[in-house]
Amino acid sequence: MRYCVFGLGAVGGYIGGRLAAAGLDVCAVARGDTFASVRRHGLRLEGSSADTVVRIPVVDSVSEVGPVDCVLLAVKATALPAAAPLVASLLGPDTVIVPMMNGVPWWFTHHLPSPLTGLHLPEVDPGGTISASLPPSRVIPAVVHFNATVPRPGTVRLGAGNRIIVGDPSGTHADALAAVARDLAVTGLDVDTSDVIHRAVWFKLWGNMTFNPISAITGATADLIVADPLAVEFIESCMHEANDVGTALGLPVAQSPTERIDLTRQMGPIKSSMLQDAEASRPLELDAILGSVVALGSALGIATPNLRGLLGLARVFATAHGL
Repeated sequence: MRYCVFGLGAVGGYIGGRLAAAGLDVCAVARGDTFASVRRHGLRLEGSSADTVVRIPVVDSVSEVGPVDCVLLAVKATALPAAAPLVASLLGPDTVIVPMMNGVPWWFTHHLPSPLTGLHLPEVDPGGTISASLPPSRVIPAVVHFNATVPRPGTVRLGAGNRIIVGDPSGTHADALAAVARDLAVTGLDVDTSDVIHRAVWFKLWGNMTFNPISAITGATADLIVADPLAVEFIESCMHEANDVGTALGLPVAQSPTERIDLTRQMGPIKSSMLQDAEASRPLELDAILGSVVALGSALGIATPNLRGLLGLARVFATAHGL
């Protein structure tokens, strides 16, 4: 398959770099300092078994690429409304889109076995413009379970984890799903496929929807957050509300909040993606990670007072800091 990575940040850079290092047919769309650095020096991957520099063809305009077999979509949710028409130009008749993004994505309610199947969420798809450019029927979602950062343009540093889950919610892309899973596995990633990819998306979000905004507001790494018993009590209350929403969607979480928080303790002083964005003065993915969950709860008639309070505080923080 011919791949194009759209968004060469932490996730897109790491996966795109691994594909290039494995000799697969991949190019990337980047901009600014990242584009300039990768084109001149290559893409540097740090923190794996050995630091390495890989050469990956990189462009700053989709017009230089044309249709590909698979678009690996790795932009922030806040950037997607503007990026979607550009990504659409990469689509041929059979191109699949592999979003590797945080939170509730634009395709989430499609093919969802729940009372909300097909519900439009303006929090993640304002005006339906994303779905119009990137049809949910084209999507093979990926759920990333590794932590990576960008210490400087053109460099990606891997932290904890090495796992990725892919699935086909429409049930119409079996061959493409198998090819994507095979190619990702060739790079050394731990790849799983899921028959219910919505559940994998929700499970990751269930663990992140509290830690992300709390870390941004406080500026604290995960280890400091879970060290405070009152913070943990609040997080557990939020997670119970979110699980009520997930259960109503047909996506119950078997793990308890305590078990999830214990796993976070084991990961040490990690920085959430939202904390990294706040420190870099980038817009925060509040609607995708938290606002969408509150909206789903409202649509289902489920009370989410703790999640609503956290969303309000996070919005105030973002406004006060121009994010």
